[in-house]
Amino acid sequence: MSESKLKTGWFHKASPSSFASSDAHLRKTLGVKEMLALGIGTIVSTAIFTLPGIVAANHAGPAVAISFVIAAIVSGLAAFAYSEFASALPFAGSAYTWANVVFGEVFGWIAGWALLAEYFIAVAFVASGWSANFKLFLGSHNLVLPPALAGSFAAGNGGMIDIASLFAVLIVAVLLWRGTNTTARVENVLVVGKVLVILIFIGVGLTAIHPGNYVPFIPAHKPGTDFGGWSGIFAGASQIFLAYIGFDSIAASSAEAKDPKRTMPRGIIGSLIIATILFVTVALVLVGMFHYSKYANNAAPAAWALLHSGHEFTSNLLSIVALIGMFTAIIGMMLAGSRLLYAFGRDGLLPAFLGKVNDKGLPNNALLVLSIIAILIGSVFSFTELAGLISAGTLIAFIIVSLGIYALRPREGKDIQEPGFKMPFYPVMPALSALGSGFIFYELDNQAKLYAFGWFVIGLIIYAVYGARHSKISRK
Repeated sequence: MSESKLKTGWFHKASPSSFASSDAHLRKTLGVKEMLALGIGTIVSTAIFTLPGIVAANHAGPAVAISFVIAAIVSGLAAFAYSEFASALPFAGSAYTWANVVFGEVFGWIAGWALLAEYFIAVAFVASGWSANFKLFLGSHNLVLPPALAGSFAAGNGGMIDIASLFAVLIVAVLLWRGTNTTARVENVLVVGKVLVILIFIGVGLTAIHPGNYVPFIPAHKPGTDFGGWSGIFAGASQIFLAYIGFDSIAASSAEAKDPKRTMPRGIIGSLIIATILFVTVALVLVGMFHYSKYANNAAPAAWALLHSGHEFTSNLLSIVALIGMFTAIIGMMLAGSRLLYAFGRDGLLPAFLGKVNDKGLPNNALLVLSIIAILIGSVFSFTELAGLISAGTLIAFIIVSLGIYALRPREGKDIQEPGFKMPFYPVMPALSALGSGFIFYELDNQAKLYAFGWFVIGLIIYAVYGARHSKISRK
């Protein structure tokens, strides 16, 4: 490809007005309340009922609470950058669209491709967590699913398909098919219910605390492993990071926001603050109830802890409400992922049928494709494998968005509208945000890095062979 074609194609910067006209048919139905519910529902997902126990057992011990705080700080820095971008460029596709405008098409593709991996895997991960809690609930009543329907064939336990995970994805797909307005009302109710049951868990769990379980708070590092000490805490933070990616689902839906200058920053930052408080509190209660080693390979530690501390009724209540509440995370991930796929199709980087909407202005073709791929991923990978594969793509997108502030700020008030929120302590904070995300990426295990590398190689091949040739962006 000639240098001139590369400049006008791969590195062409999209006009904000072109995205505004492309997204004009999307209905503006989401306000601050809906965005907060979407963010909290997605962030406070399967992770709050699973990750505190898993990370405590595998990496940090009682210091899992510190791991959550570190992950929250890094995410919070990125959230400031996201808030400024979403306020200035409220278009479908979040980091993909923003990078297209400030850096050029190939950088937009890289950011979007990174987030696409996040959403594909995260939907499967959350659905797997829902399945684990559902099977624990059945087991507490002496009921079991047939082995062939109880797990993916890759788990090696005689399973052929995780029918519960499949059911969860299909239910949410049907709900989203009906539209964001209906979904938002359901999401609001489910989020309130989920927060209430988290508060119940905290209240009951506090009565079963054994202070000795907090000693030592930071276990000694085991040489040759990523358990214990500050290395264990940072390794835990890298795995926990997947819990905080939910605020991207708010940004991805910004084209459907009412008054995005006000709605987007409040939704993104507000949901992250509330979620962090809940995460840290649940983690401290959980490791106080039982020694952290008891939670190894336990995908439903919160319900297990209540059940084994004599609170069977509360455990069952938590399981029921958790099962219902986990749908909020699947809703958020599938909503954001389908909008990203729609944006790819809209701009010609993936087949055009993904960018089509129905007579109600809904990108249901993209939703259908996302649902099918998430189900297939859930059939191939186990729950623990999915937990370790999500963060890499998100971190790369966070780095691009953070550095993008340097390209965005000089254009605000010119060809890009003035945002309702600006990242504070510019120009220092964008650099700290990028460095923080880079450090967490460095702490990821080698398998996650390897999968990420393979994913990006595939993505660049697809872009070179299809996306760059069919792009509508470079023609606008």
